[in-house]
Amino acid sequence: MATIEVAGKTIEVDEEGYLTNRTDWTEEVATEMAKIDNCDLTDNHWEVINFLREYYDEYQIAPAVRVLTKAIGKKLGPDKGNSKYLYELFPYGPAKQACKYAGLPKPTGCV
Repeated sequence: MATIEVAGKTIEVDEEGYLTNRTDWTEEVATEMAKIDNCDLTDNHWEVINFLREYYDEYQIAPAVRVLTKAIGKKLGPDKGNSKYLYELFPYGPAKQACKYAGLPKPTGCV
């Protein structure tokens, strides 16, 4: 099993870097995961990450990119609920990369 070090604590992740235990998630864990991907998390990133965590708490599923885009558009407006904006924030795939940073499982349908 792979691990990452965060604030002196060892956190288990799977082979793709997703948390194996969702309760290990903290903002520091998300920040460390982003650093590994050479990504500095901005307020815009956190807006999407927090949205995903709320969505998961409500529906118990990590949304695929099409569902994510539509849901974000509904809540945060059309300027943020579009693929171009989300791919600028998360170039490795908005649903896949943002879910990883949010401590959620990989969305179904993502390769």
